[in-house]
Amino acid sequence: MGMTGQRYSGELNGPVEQGRSGVGRVLAGLRLAAVSAVIGAALAALVVGVILKDVPVLATGGGVLVLLVLLAFLGGRRGAGRDAPPARRTALARIEDLRATGGETADVPVTFRLTVAPEPEDERPAYRVKISQSINLVDIPTYRPRGIAVVEYHPEKPWDVRIVTRPTPEWSRRAEEAQIDSAPESTLVRDPDGGTGAWCLLVLVGLLAGAALVVLSFRGELFASGDAGESAAKESSSSSAAASSSASRTFSTSTTVSGPSSSLLTFGRMRVTAMELEARVGSAYVTSLRIEDHRMAVRGDSARPLAETVHLPSLPYELLPGLVREARATLGVREAESWRIDVTPGGGAGVGPRVRVTVSGTEGTAHLDADVTGRITDRRAVGVS
Repeated sequence: MGMTGQRYSGELNGPVEQGRSGVGRVLAGLRLAAVSAVIGAALAALVVGVILKDVPVLATGGGVLVLLVLLAFLGGRRGAGRDAPPARRTALARIEDLRATGGETADVPVTFRLTVAPEPEDERPAYRVKISQSINLVDIPTYRPRGIAVVEYHPEKPWDVRIVTRPTPEWSRRAEEAQIDSAPESTLVRDPDGGTGAWCLLVLVGLLAGAALVVLSFRGELFASGDAGESAAKESSSSSAAASSSASRTFSTSTTVSGPSSSLLTFGRMRVTAMELEARVGSAYVTSLRIEDHRMAVRGDSARPLAETVHLPSLPYELLPGLVREARATLGVREAESWRIDVTPGGGAGVGPRVRVTVSGTEGTAHLDADVTGRITDRRAVGVS
């Protein structure tokens, strides 16, 4: 039985909490719009006062700006003294999915979708969250879909979750023994302040509305001060949406690397190349992966179940060069002229991908098989059928 069984009763309070959060966001938006309008009006008053040489208007705009700055300073000091950052809590989380989004350095940005299961004493139901965190290349193979990770989160900000890459032995043991059910998608929490684009648009509208109110109030004096006619620039914004249609359900692509240190055996080169192919095909799940010294190719079928595919970001690319060296040294091929790595899905549910390393030379062809952890499961030397 999973740890999160019987722990979703808190969803009943979801609409109430979301309603309160929605009212709070509406009030915050109205307050932000009002302050933005006052700032826009004050700035416009400064400009109008300079153009018309009207001292009272100029003084009014400057005075309002000074007052707003003073209020913001006093409010910031009060908030800094009152708000104390909440202590982080430690919990276990199920990895629903992960995707590497870069790879130029040793620390790779990875986007995780997690089901966080707080401890019973926190009296909080399990919930889903989406985070982005940099993970070292060597540690990435330890994080797989449906695996368990140790996380820290803020009780008052459940969306603020961070994976603990070096947990204590006690939490490591608990993570190995734990089984966590997936939380429903309806429990996904987001940062309510994450929509910065909408807030920026609201600020812009408030500034323009306040400025327009002041300009319209003095339009007679402003238009009479010059003989130049109105030169209204008409801005035409054309938005075209290019509809991309995927005609087939299967895909395949490959890439060839060149230049200094171009061999894919170079540390980190395999993962970077695999992520480039993933971005090219638009899917992290493929049906086969082939790696050669200077070439990498993938094939996939979007109709395949996930259990019959290979998850590219989860493969232990950092262990594969060692398997190639092992095959060259132990399978009876003295001078290996070429090598090849083939990764295919496992034979059933719960079985990880299969890795086969093939080396060829004047003596013939040999291969070894390994699992996704790099453990060798079979060897076929030259001359062995």
